[in-house]
Amino acid sequence: MSTTSFKMNRRSIARLFFATIATTIFIISCQKGGEAIINTNANLRGKPAEYTSDVLDKWMTMQLRLMRNATGIPNHGFSRHFAYAGIAAFESIKPGINKQNAQWSDKWNGLTGLPGNIPGKKFHLPANVNAALASINKAMFPNATAADKSAIDSLELALNNEFSSSQSTEVIANSIQYGKEIASLIFDWAETDGYKNANAPYTIPTGEGKWKPTPPAFANPATPYWGNNRTIIKGSTYNSEPGFPGYYSADPTSPFYQTVKEVYDASLVLTDDQKAMANFWKDVPGVSSPGHWVSILQQVMRQKEVALEKAALAYALTGAACNDALIACFSGKYYYNQVRPITYIREAMGQTTWNSFLTTPAHPEYSSAHSSLSAASAAVLQNLFGDLGSFTDHTYDYLNYAPRGYSSFFDIANEAGLSRFYAGIHYKRSIQIGFLQGERVAANIFSNK
Repeated sequence: MSTTSFKMNRRSIARLFFATIATTIFIISCQKGGEAIINTNANLRGKPAEYTSDVLDKWMTMQLRLMRNATGIPNHGFSRHFAYAGIAAFESIKPGINKQNAQWSDKWNGLTGLPGNIPGKKFHLPANVNAALASINKAMFPNATAADKSAIDSLELALNNEFSSSQSTEVIANSIQYGKEIASLIFDWAETDGYKNANAPYTIPTGEGKWKPTPPAFANPATPYWGNNRTIIKGSTYNSEPGFPGYYSADPTSPFYQTVKEVYDASLVLTDDQKAMANFWKDVPGVSSPGHWVSILQQVMRQKEVALEKAALAYALTGAACNDALIACFSGKYYYNQVRPITYIREAMGQTTWNSFLTTPAHPEYSSAHSSLSAASAAVLQNLFGDLGSFTDHTYDYLNYAPRGYSSFFDIANEAGLSRFYAGIHYKRSIQIGFLQGERVAANIFSNK
């Protein structure tokens, strides 16, 4: 299958998927009475739809810094930081959001006891966000460097000083207390999602076509039980299983051999742009793959001048989709334990010195995590913001990578997945199925609303 036909097929699927979701959301909106009703609680100082997302923008920049500098966390593990920070931001402004958006709070899987509105208390909602995100980032990055911990404190203080210039001491104190309480409850919930058991003892299955540790490090399998984590949104992974990946064979006439040979042949003639694409999306070292979508969301917020309420909802739902898509993906990875291209090319094809363009991650082939999380994130953003229009991704300007341009959220996701083929890490089928998994997760998130 050529690169062009692969991209066009995926684009057609995405258009149909996004159109279906848009219709679903329209029907749901009509059933619930059309226009959302605004919470006009007189105890609030303004509503989140009236504020810019500047406070959220600053904390997303901080979270990207923390992701970039963190050690000891697997690339996909940063999906948790993304998701729980987004939910903390969203829940911190809950007293002022409209009733339709407020219903999302009922969808967080197992999260209970949130305070909601507190009669008689006045809040400055950006200050709520500031306190919540300062607290949740401190908790989620306990091993941050001293410099990064100091930067968190400095940002929190600077924003509080800014807010205090226009708000009373009482209002700021209320907001700080509320934001920190929200963060504490969400962190306690996060600690029970199963991630601590993701690296429990695991026996690597053996046999023909099975994954084995890959060069150069031949590292042990990463997070073999990540697929057992609790999802952010209940039911989000329903019907997202990847299905049988196909029969293994070392016969040069077999479909499986041809699938791997496609990776091998492409590796011999990589263009400069294909190499640049692979490097742009390798994400490690970098801000991580979930962090890359934090950065994309941040840039979209700036480009579209998104208000605080919608930005916080986008932060929460994109993080949830990213996190849950990776749970679905890793569940399949360690169920099928499919061999990676580098192992097959060296052992079955006899190309004993062959190397992938990028280093192969320490987990099985099927399906593609980049594809799963990117398709899920793109689907959420498409639903919330509609057509993207011209967009240039500047995530890796700091590494002196040339920014890359796109015309839709799907174009971004498509390239993220396809980059792993050119990196020599994934078969095209793994990329295609990863997309379908991510899209299914996003569809489930919205259909459960």
